[in-house]
Amino acid sequence: MEDNKPASFVDQLVVPGDVVLDLSKMGNQTIKLGGGLHQDCDAITVTKAGRLRFSKPNKYWVESSQKRYVPCVEDTVLGIVVDSKADNFLVDIKGPALAFLPVLAFEGGTRRNIPKFEAGTLLYVRVVKANTGMNPELSCTDASGKAAEFGPLKDGYMFESSTGLSRMLLSSPTCPVLEALGKKLSFEIAVGLNGRVWVNASSPSTVILVANAIMNSESLSVVQQKIMVDKLLQRIQ
Repeated sequence: MEDNKPASFVDQLVVPGDVVLDLSKMGNQTIKLGGGLHQDCDAITVTKAGRLRFSKPNKYWVESSQKRYVPCVEDTVLGIVVDSKADNFLVDIKGPALAFLPVLAFEGGTRRNIPKFEAGTLLYVRVVKANTGMNPELSCTDASGKAAEFGPLKDGYMFESSTGLSRMLLSSPTCPVLEALGKKLSFEIAVGLNGRVWVNASSPSTVILVANAIMNSESLSVVQQKIMVDKLLQRIQ
């Protein structure tokens, strides 16, 4: 298949069984595979329907808007603590199984300074292991062991979204709805690739407006998103 250049499939709709990459034709390039793709020898095949996406330098994944989340290594997600054990916190990340967060998976984590999280605590975490048939493993540090933005999210409001909307909110450049809101309002936001969004602001009315704008934005074009935000902002002026 001569047109099997990676670029020919990027942003196209793909279905399970499609071969989207042939590693034998890509030289010594190292690539990272995200959700919806599977490697079989030199062939990279699709395992779920959606659009093939690519982000520089070398990551490919299939994007589909769905309620159920399938964990992938390096995903940043919003998890809810459901239980704590001697060595791990059990965390709901909207996946097929509960994830576990080792009590030492924090910056400078030692047995002497184990954090205490009640059931229901919302955490911004990173997926570090995601093998089929096993509970995913989480961490509250970045790849260099720093806490960065990870950890508990206090106050604010968390709501569920589709995984497609989460990816749109995290896209670069900034998606239109967040850009339009950010010009007029001051708020904090954390977006999990597992279809959860957390918003916090000094006033409850701002939190509600931002949450409503985000939830309304999924099916709208760029222009429609900006018009919708303008209309919402007019109501509170």
